[in-house]
Amino acid sequence: MISIKQIQYALAVEKTRHFKNAADSCNVSQSALSSAISEMENQLGLQIFERDNKRVLVTPIGQQVLDKARLIQVQVDELHQLSNSLKKPLSYPMSVGVIPTIGPYLLPKVLPAVREQYPDFKLTIIEEQSQVLVDKVKSGEIDTAIIALPYPIDGLHAFEFWQEDFFWVMHKADEAELMREVDARNLEHIKLLLLKDGHCLKEHALDACKLQSHQEDSLSGTSLYTLLQMVACRMGATLVPQMALDQLMTDNSELTARHLNEPGPHRKIAFVTRLNYAGVSNIEVLMKLFKQRLLKCELPE
Repeated sequence: MISIKQIQYALAVEKTRHFKNAADSCNVSQSALSSAISEMENQLGLQIFERDNKRVLVTPIGQQVLDKARLIQVQVDELHQLSNSLKKPLSYPMSVGVIPTIGPYLLPKVLPAVREQYPDFKLTIIEEQSQVLVDKVKSGEIDTAIIALPYPIDGLHAFEFWQEDFFWVMHKADEAELMREVDARNLEHIKLLLLKDGHCLKEHALDACKLQSHQEDSLSGTSLYTLLQMVACRMGATLVPQMALDQLMTDNSELTARHLNEPGPHRKIAFVTRLNYAGVSNIEVLMKLFKQRLLKCELPE
């Protein structure tokens, strides 16, 4: 009979492609892990991994085994979560993914309140782009993720807890500074700075302004902070989500921000998780707390 431990060990080797590292992550000796996987292969009558002194490869039939093992591991985790859901809120560990255009600006606002109200709550944060996080949620590698919508999340639940607009950030020497608000027509004369492909914020910004993603005159950066430095050097203007304004504008006195006068909200912030995830009640607790903290923050209007 194949055990849950064997499944966990095999999935750890698949992830690390290294028996020693997999053993360390499972808190067992390398020999114990190797013996358990060998026994699993003998029970199944097939080879999951090819091993030599330099690398570990997954065999084609082994990949099919690991795919099914991953589904079993997700279901086992959900059994534990179902039991934990009967306990008091946030009484067991959670792993939460967050995208780079939300994490640095949301977490400083909400985590102090989480620590204050739930001091024993063990939270693991993983920062990645949206597609990576959606895949991790689907595979059961993390419990939930905080992403910006709209974004394709087929097969997942979305729990929206915040909406916001974009602000047009420009150099104070720009003629548009005299306007109370700006709209997409201002793009006719000012070069637009955007994040690189792969960041959903880029698509949301383009959609808010009804622009095509292949706009030839656009420049790109790897972070919102980089974009603002480019704006400070008068290389163009950019769009910043409301949540990030207070932090990004603090040390940039030469910049100014104007609300983007286009139909909104320009993006929605939500937790996404699996359809059968047993910890939804804990997500609801976090959503309520996050929204309360965001409402108390002095966000520009």
